[in-house]
This record gives sequence, structure tokens and C-alpha cells, in this order.
Amino acid sequence: MASVFLFVLVGFLLGLLFGSFLNVCIARLPAHASILRPRSHCVVCGHTVRWYDNLPILSWLVLRARCRDCKARVSWRYPAVELATGFWFALAANRLYGLDPAKLSRLGGPATVEYLGVVGFAILGFLLIGLMVMDWQTQRLPDAFTLTGIGIGVLLVCVQAIFLAPGEGDVVLSSDHQLRLSSPGSFAAQGNVFLTGPEALVFGRIAAVCGAALILLAVRWTYKRLRGREGMGLGDVKLIAMIAAFLGFGESLLALFAGALAASLYGISLLTLRRATSTTRIPFGSFLAAGGLFAALFGPGLVAWYANLLR
Repeated sequence: MASVFLFVLVGFLLGLLFGSFLNVCIARLPAHASILRPRSHCVVCGHTVRWYDNLPILSWLVLRARCRDCKARVSWRYPAVELATGFWFALAANRLYGLDPAKLSRLGGPATVEYLGVVGFAILGFLLIGLMVMDWQTQRLPDAFTLTGIGIGVLLVCVQAIFLAPGEGDVVLSSDHQLRLSSPGSFAAQGNVFLTGPEALVFGRIAAVCGAALILLAVRWTYKRLRGREGMGLGDVKLIAMIAAFLGFGESLLALFAGALAASLYGISLLTLRRATSTTRIPFGSFLAAGGLFAALFGPGLVAWYANLLR
């Protein structure tokens, strides 16, 4: 039990550090500013933040959410992002521990596929938390996160394909007509292999990216034809493609459904409170990113449950 706690604690602390860096990305990427220079500084007085004032969560609490130099308030968004990223990385660490920590020193072979899945889970959470906050604040979804995320997701799948066990994930068309040889060392085929496991994994994920993007492109085109104005940005299309790159087509549809449902409820509440009109734009990307987090956590189980209902 102590080892589980230590594993999760290390993941949480690592997540806090990544969350601190994520705050820099959130503040600068929508404005197309460098995330490397200048160093972290107060947006009011411009003073560089001292290293001991840049400790995740702790510095914000010690300074009582104020700049040490000019006493300007520091938004609660900073510790919230750090905590969210910390908890997400803690979940990833818990998953990693559950796989079998004894094998961590023996990477290679089929077990690597599972470890890379946990790495992808952590990276996806980092990207989605950042995109959720950026779209909420600026209604922008920077390509530096969405397009880079698509590339990382596809790359991870390609690496996973290398470590698939022989025959794992093969797409077999039929096992009724088997090839039988009678010579020494002959074999009985288990069917006609249409795609090998690595081919099916990589091509299937690329098809998922394209399919998810095409769905939102179709929605975007239809809305514009009916209403005569833009109703959805291309950033949302890239975001759903990124989710599909990490999770696959079924989970990306779940993310889209959850995000659309949450956005609809939010829009209805604004209309009810008379805080918006039918033409008010809402940050759909934030809800879609939240749907992606939901799909990453519960998607495989929910998709499998739904598939069983259709049988």
C-alpha cells in the first residue's frame, strides 16, 4: 500500500511541475508569444518572478495570491491548472503501477504497448487541460497544441505497433477456408489475414483522425449553409482529430457527445438567466476538451458496453 501511495505521490508532484509549465503555455500561446523568453514575470509590474515564488501551489498560498513586488492579485487559475494537471498525472501513475511495476526495468515487447498507452494518457490530459482553459479565456485553440498533439498521438500508435505480439490485432477476413500443408513443419492457417496487427492499428488510427475531423467539418459546413455564418472554428475540428489520434474513433465520438451535451446545457442556462442570446458564441472547444478528458477516463468501458448492447 505504501508503494502505491509513493508512486501516485511522485506522479502528482511531477504533474504540478508540468502544470506550472502549462500555465506559461496558456498565458502565451494564444498571443503567439514565446514560451521560453522572457522568464515568468508579473503581468502588472513586469518584475521577474523569483524562483522561490514560482513553486507550484505553495508560492501562491504563501504570497496570498499576490505579487511580491506590486501586490497585484494573481488569478486562482494558476493553482487550479497545477492541481488539475497534478491529479491527472497521479491517475496516470496509478494506472502505471497497476500494470506491473516489476516490469518497468524490462521495457520491450508486448508490455510496452500498455506502458505507452499510459504515457499517451498523461500527455493527452496535459494538452486537453491547457486547451480547455485557453479556449475559455480567449476562444482560441493554438495549433501548437492541437496539431502537435495529433502528431504525438499518431507517433505513439506507430511505436505501439512495433511492439505488438505476432498475430496480435490481425484482421482476419474468414477462417472457413484454411490453407493446409502436409509437408514437415506445415501449418493450418487461421484464416485470410487482411491486415496485420501493426497495419490495422496504425491505419485504423489514421482513419479515426480523418473520420472524426470530417464529422465536425460536415457540421461546420451544414451550419454555415443554413445560417449563413460561421458556427464552429477549425480549431474545434483539429481538437476532435487530436482526441481521435490518442483514443480512437469510438472514444472521440463519446468525447464529442459529452462535449456537445455539456455545451448545450451551458447555453440553455445562459439563455434562461438572460445572460446570452441565440447568437452568443460559447467556447465549444472547452467543452469538447472536457469531453475528451471524460472519454480518456471512461471511454473504453462505455464504448465496450454500448457495443455489447448492439449485438
